[in-house]
Amino acid sequence: MRVCSDLRAGDSNRHVKVKQKSAVLNMLKKLDKIRFRGHKRDEFLDLAESPNASDTECGDEIPVKIPRTSTRDNEELRDPAGPGTIIMASGVQDFNRTESDRLNEIKGHLEIALLEKHFLQEELRKLREETNAETLRQELEKERQRRLELEQKVNEVLKARTEEVPAAQQPAKPQTQANGTDKRSHTVCSRLQKWFCDKFGEYVEDFRFQPEENTVETEEPLSARRLTENMRRLKRGAKPVTNFVKNLSALSDWYSIYTSAIAFIIYMNAVWHGWAIPMFLFLAILRLSLNYLIARGWRIQWSIVPEVSEPMEPPKEDLTVSEKFQLVLDVAQKAQNLFGKMADILEKIKNLFMWVQPEITQKLYITLWAAFIASCFLPYRIIGLAMGLYAGIKFFLIDFIFKRCPRLRAKYDTPYIIWTSLPTDPQLKERSNATVSRRLQTAASRSYVGSSAPTGISKDEDTSRFHTTKRGNFHEVFNLSENERPLAVCENGWRCCLINRDRKMPTDYIRNGVLYVTENYLCFESSKSGSSKRNKVIKLTDITDIQKYKVLSVLPGSGMGIAVSTPSTQKPLVFGAMVHRDEAFETIFNQYVKITSASSSSES
Repeated sequence: MRVCSDLRAGDSNRHVKVKQKSAVLNMLKKLDKIRFRGHKRDEFLDLAESPNASDTECGDEIPVKIPRTSTRDNEELRDPAGPGTIIMASGVQDFNRTESDRLNEIKGHLEIALLEKHFLQEELRKLREETNAETLRQELEKERQRRLELEQKVNEVLKARTEEVPAAQQPAKPQTQANGTDKRSHTVCSRLQKWFCDKFGEYVEDFRFQPEENTVETEEPLSARRLTENMRRLKRGAKPVTNFVKNLSALSDWYSIYTSAIAFIIYMNAVWHGWAIPMFLFLAILRLSLNYLIARGWRIQWSIVPEVSEPMEPPKEDLTVSEKFQLVLDVAQKAQNLFGKMADILEKIKNLFMWVQPEITQKLYITLWAAFIASCFLPYRIIGLAMGLYAGIKFFLIDFIFKRCPRLRAKYDTPYIIWTSLPTDPQLKERSNATVSRRLQTAASRSYVGSSAPTGISKDEDTSRFHTTKRGNFHEVFNLSENERPLAVCENGWRCCLINRDRKMPTDYIRNGVLYVTENYLCFESSKSGSSKRNKVIKLTDITDIQKYKVLSVLPGSGMGIAVSTPSTQKPLVFGAMVHRDEAFETIFNQYVKITSASSSSES
């Protein structure tokens, strides 16, 4: 009996241990489901082998103590239903793991779960920031409040209608028949209104007034590539207009005699029979038809002047600083000339209508009155015929004669005379300044002649005495005769700097001043000192060579200097930093050629 009781007690202890171990296994499986979202535990690595293990797990090397089990213990743990079953074998393996291993495993699972929670919170925060959840919540709250207000209003309206319904039900039966007809008419009106909204609602919405949107255009930064591309686009876009103008001028100049003769006969015949407007419309349709054929790939050339294909330079991708600077200068020069021409045209038109020159505007005024009176009394057919005939004769015959004979044009071409004599604003300013200066000069000359002018002095000598520089009289500054005076082109001189490369001292190497040209000399007046020692006088006949010079090769362009070689200098004298270098070079060179040719002819 005692043996049986011991065996029963041992069996009960074994069952309790097995139940505890199965509870631990269930807890671990639940943790695996939380961590791995339902996958089986056997599909993943153990925590000691997985890379997701925490630092405490990887750093703490806990020795795994495997308790030794005797053959008796193994026999006790076997399933009583059958020895060596699979369930008991797994139970034995879990029982062999120590309690510290289980705690470490649970700790690792908890840490991984906390990390996942932290990462999910970060992702949720980012999604809230991207989607602006707070603003959406506020808008939703506003919409809810609006919905509640609308529901309250609808309920109030329904209550008011329910109160009115019993009062309407009190009248007799004939009123019910009238209500039925009202309902039918109301349904017909609603249908008509719905049909009208479906058909014409879109057009009605188009006529709704909306506030204008002030859009600010973004300005592109300055780029050499963009600049060249825009210049080419402008050239391509203006090419049809320039070709049209060239063809018209070729017709007027009788470039092709047969073409101009045929065009003149057709035009005059169309004007005489009153078909001028249909003729121009037909030409426009013909031009569009030819453009369509050209766009479809046909090779058609319909122009009087043969088109010359200009070679297109491929755009450079990498430009140096000097090339970019030169490109900007070229574009700025073209834009300056283009804007100058446009400004001249607009200013002339403005001055024509603003009576700046009354004698010119008076002609226009009389012409307009004559045209007005003719339009009031003469039929439009006669007026159109007269205008058409005059335009044809003027375009094909009179302009051809005037272009070949410029003197006749300057005397008898009234539109050309009016247009060329109209002044621009800069010309008006120069005229006003010239008149003021003349008045001052005449007043000064009268006072000077009346007070201190000796008798027996010629007019040329008198005018030469009045020309002075900043330092004094011109002939006294440069120790020249009184007959030497600057040419009319350079009365005020050209500001420049004299570079004498024979000198080594920096004070003598570069001098700032003004350059003058007389009939026989090239004079440089220094601006630093009042003494005449720093001035430079070069006789034109002593010059051996003169040419344009570029002081700094790094800068783009052809330079802003003039190099003058003389026998007395080893290296050429350079007049640099001249803004009007080309004008000065042409003046000096022409005077040099004139003096040398005169001297050579006198010697011969």
